[in-house]
Order: sequence, then C-alpha cells, then structure tokens
Amino acid sequence: MRAGSGVWHTGAALQHARGFQLWIALPEELENAPCQSNYLSAADVPMEMPARVILGSHGRAKSSIPAPASMNYLDVRLSAGERWTYLPPSDHEVAWIAVSEGTLRTPEPISEGELAVFEESNIAIAVQADTASKFVLGSSAKHPHELVLGRYSVHTTRAALAAGESEIQRIGHQLAAAGLLR
Repeated sequence: MRAGSGVWHTGAALQHARGFQLWIALPEELENAPCQSNYLSAADVPMEMPARVILGSHGRAKSSIPAPASMNYLDVRLSAGERWTYLPPSDHEVAWIAVSEGTLRTPEPISEGELAVFEESNIAIAVQADTASKFVLGSSAKHPHELVLGRYSVHTTRAALAAGESEIQRIGHQLAAAGLLR
C-alpha cells in the first residue's frame, strides 16, 4: 500500500498472522499523492533463491509492485547452518534486517524479534543462519531529505506532514459520519 495523501486501515488480519510493516519515506512528488494498493498472492511474488522479492529486484527476479525509489525488500528463509550473501546495487547505501524466526549472524548475532541497521555502505552482506530462520532484508539509496515523523506517517517537510495528517482526519470524520467507525 502506498498511503500517499492518506488512507485509513485497521491493520487487522482475518486470521492469525505475523508480519512486518515497512514505512518508506516517499519522494516529495508522491508523499501526498492519491493512495494506491496492490494485492498479491504468495504465488505472484517472484523468487531468486533463497529470497522472495517483495520490492525491487534481486538476481533475475523483479517485483511487480512499483517502488518509488531505488529499493529492494526481500523475504528470506535459510536452513540451520545455511549461508547467503546479498550484494546490494551500487547505489544502495542503506540496509537493514529484521528477523521473524531464528537467529542469524552478520557477523553479530541477530535474534527473533530484532532489527539490525547496517552502517552506510554498499558492500556485500554475509548472513549465516544459526537456526532455521526467516527474515526480511532491505536495501536502498539514501533518502535525500530530512524525515519529518508524524503519529502515523513519514514526510519530507512539516507542511507535507500537516497536509497528510489533515487528510487522514478528514477520512476519519467521513468514516465516522457513515457509521463505519466505532
């Protein structure tokens, strides 16, 4: 989902699910643009072993989701003892890993529920799974703006933040008037 000028969602799953929510700072021209959503089944997400490509590309696999910036976001699964090396594109200086299951080494240990942000660089990231592991790995070009954080949005200026939060309030009032909010 690209929230753009604002969306209202509960984030509630119909069934028990675990997942990650990644907030991306959009470029100025998109941060208050109309919202957009893409729904894909697991079979529609391309794979370059051992990674499923959610955003961007890896190897020969390319996501069908239009990413607004130079970014890769991968869903990776490794068996206990398995090693994998990720080579980010040359313009990707920012990288992070969030572990949902297991324990990794990069070379420092990263355990289930932890997030690791790497020092700015575009060098290869070597990962070893101490146990069977599931994690997301992201890399991107550095965002060219300072980030202005709101309660539920990320923007490039205070004016853009105010416009986005105003639109979210408008949507909330509209939903409440229609009896769709408790």
